[in-house]
Amino acid sequence: MKKNYLNKISFAALMAVALTACSDDNGVPEVPVTGTDSSFVLATSVKDGEQTANVLLTSQSLEEGSVSVRNNGLVNDGATEWVFYKDRYLYALTYNQGNAGTTRSYVMGEDGQVHPRSAEYKVSRFTSFGQYGKYILSVSTGDGLAEYADADGNLPRMLLLTYLDVEAETAKASDSRGNKDALMAENFLGNGEYVTLSGFEEANGKLYSGIVGVGLSPYGSAIDGGKYIREGYEDLVKTESGGTGSGSYKKGELPGTQYPDECWVAIFDNETLGGRKLIKTDKISYPCGRFRSQYYQCVWAADNGDVYVFSPSYAKTLTDKRQQTKLNAGVVRIKAGATEFDPNYYYDLEAQSGGVSFLRCWHAGGNYFLLRMYDRSFTQSGTPVANRLAVFNGDNGKLTFVSGLPEADQISDFGKMPYVADGHIYMPVATSDGYPAIYKINPATATATKGLTMEVNTATAVGRLSMLN
Repeated sequence: MKKNYLNKISFAALMAVALTACSDDNGVPEVPVTGTDSSFVLATSVKDGEQTANVLLTSQSLEEGSVSVRNNGLVNDGATEWVFYKDRYLYALTYNQGNAGTTRSYVMGEDGQVHPRSAEYKVSRFTSFGQYGKYILSVSTGDGLAEYADADGNLPRMLLLTYLDVEAETAKASDSRGNKDALMAENFLGNGEYVTLSGFEEANGKLYSGIVGVGLSPYGSAIDGGKYIREGYEDLVKTESGGTGSGSYKKGELPGTQYPDECWVAIFDNETLGGRKLIKTDKISYPCGRFRSQYYQCVWAADNGDVYVFSPSYAKTLTDKRQQTKLNAGVVRIKAGATEFDPNYYYDLEAQSGGVSFLRCWHAGGNYFLLRMYDRSFTQSGTPVANRLAVFNGDNGKLTFVSGLPEADQISDFGKMPYVADGHIYMPVATSDGYPAIYKINPATATATKGLTMEVNTATAVGRLSMLN
């Protein structure tokens, strides 16, 4: 178990690069780290050639000064996603795939430093995640048990969940044998297609999740001689297995949904996915951001309990026109406690943005939401780059690009999750010509000011940890 602080281990060459890169002295004082009961935690990394050190840094401020690995920081194995559970625990969610590390959690010690907890988990490959009650949930869709195979040996797709009990420090996988109906991904919406879930959002005593139709599996396309293959779509069924990575497919599969102009949200009673209520709107396409195999959450609750559902309209990027949505990126709403979409609420985000969509979005306090915007439309040539931020006001439906950030062509990356506190958004921003920095965004004015500078190569997450009582 790694518990070495950088000032105690032999990363000399690595630290030399980390501490001398961008060597121009901007005169900004370094923020001291002292033993307090609460600190901001920054997930960062420093590099020296092919070597990389992942470091959790602490700071007493996000709004000024600088912080570095000098006498500060816990070396760790890194993470696919960093998840702050309230201000108590920090989880490093990591694929258990290939040579990836294990998932573990961290707390704030009495010395004001971040310390790893004892348990490590081998969490299965996941495509989305979220929180509910005492759990952090991760989910993907995969083959079900052999006992569910059809006569030709085709396995149905099942929802594969992992439950991380944050306080008990335990991990448990869903048991498809005892919960087959709730976890069956096949024909989830009644159209024969299998689905995956995009994010988990707790609100109004319920669990909300975006539903993404993935297409027909070999199991689904074979039902009753192909009853779920839409007329005129027969040629989309694969005659041989092929593809690679997230684009791989099996013989008999119809990849991609046949219903791109629909948006479905599931409202569950709890984390077991029981008491399922499915609701649908045809105002937007399916509600998720996409990057490779990841499905980014686009269903978020405002502080008043209203649930906002965003769609980037990723179905516009599909190759076959029959599977491309005609709907623009947009947002709809489910009023607090309601079990239907608000019929009077819809905003076309693409129309407001000048024709561009977004990679992902986050709740940003109150009725505000932060969106990571692309630089061009899905239909333009070249690969879109998500190098801008915008704020959406749920009250008036207005989308405003954030000013005060570095020039878009200088921005190389943003953090994977912003930190929201006291009516402001704090987002790591990396540029091509300097250290990453935290930018403080006022959502009411959509203006950003530069705050804490991090003397590292990358910064992927920021949050706050307090000592456990």
